[in-house]
Amino acid sequence: MKLLFIADGRSPIARNWIHHFISEGSKVHLISTSACPELSGLEALHIVPVAFSSLRRSGSGGMVLSALTSSGTITLRTLIRHWLGPATVGRAAKQVRRLISEIEPDLVHAMRVPFEGALAAAAIPNSPLLVSIWGNDFTLHAPASPMMRRLTRQVMARSDALHTDNRRDARLASDWGFASARPQLVLPTNGGVRREFFYAGTPGRSEHPSLTRVLESLAAEVPVVVNPRGFRAYVRNDTFFKAIPKVLKRMPSAAFLCPNMAGQRVAEGWIKRLEIADSVHLLPKLTPSDLAVVFRRAQVSVSPSEHDGTPNTLLEAMACGAYPVAGDLQSIREWIEDGENGTLLDPASVDELAEGITRALEDAEMRERAATTNIQIIERRADYEQGMQRARAFYEELLA
Repeated sequence: MKLLFIADGRSPIARNWIHHFISEGSKVHLISTSACPELSGLEALHIVPVAFSSLRRSGSGGMVLSALTSSGTITLRTLIRHWLGPATVGRAAKQVRRLISEIEPDLVHAMRVPFEGALAAAAIPNSPLLVSIWGNDFTLHAPASPMMRRLTRQVMARSDALHTDNRRDARLASDWGFASARPQLVLPTNGGVRREFFYAGTPGRSEHPSLTRVLESLAAEVPVVVNPRGFRAYVRNDTFFKAIPKVLKRMPSAAFLCPNMAGQRVAEGWIKRLEIADSVHLLPKLTPSDLAVVFRRAQVSVSPSEHDGTPNTLLEAMACGAYPVAGDLQSIREWIEDGENGTLLDPASVDELAEGITRALEDAEMRERAATTNIQIIERRADYEQGMQRARAFYEELLA
């Protein structure tokens, strides 16, 4: 197959899919909406910025806009993309249209609606178009502005096939204009869990010096909570940090590990105001193998999100045996039954989150039951190799 991915080439999700199909022998091209590292085996890599993605690396495009998009205010950056981003699609689509005429792909796979799917829908005249829905495309981004609503409907009307990571989004797609008779694939965003990295057992050794120092400083009996979500507009990290002192009142020895938060001034501010520096460790972005070490060391993994599909980190934590505490969302309920194999709660409630974490830390028997169930769920429903076999079969079905 000659495949063209339109994606953010920095995304581990996109790179997982691309790597798989290169290894399977397909000829793979990538149009990336952001500058990204090279990926071995690609036929060609083209960079086509959209929705001000180039400002993240260059600061070009006007001093005011550059200052706004680099301000560190996640909500502000998101607003700019929602209200102004759609206006950038048309110009970028001209470049993509020219590239597609040169590549002549058998299939185009756009990974998420804003703004890769929008770019593909505006640029592709004839090639079959598959669009992946990422967790917040319909619930957060689509209704955010009139232009985002129109853009989402245009993408859904143009899409020949759809990949979603949960059944909720498969249902919502028809509300946004996707014809229900067209092919759909429900599969974890990442294709599934890479079980060579994410498995239950002893934590093992980390390859990262700062993570190694943190883990070595924690005695074996110290209970560990991990928040792997980083800073995103839809993740209630304010709730998470405010819950920590309440947990420490009952579990004073607990430690909280926060990957992808090292150097984040917002996190540092919460830690200082709440006086919890001795209990919270802000970690850098981790490789899959290092993140798996953290999950195996943790008793509890927290995901306090208000919008989500199926977070990859939720499934990866489940595969490692960490007890999931997550926002009570319809998509998450497809994986977690509250009180059975995890805890679901209001992500805005500090008291609920603190109680959910504390109860999980105190009840080893509940955690063990949940771990057994969750490992079986991952083996049955979210194995990466099986998932990518399904993805390839779906590609072949579309081409047939």
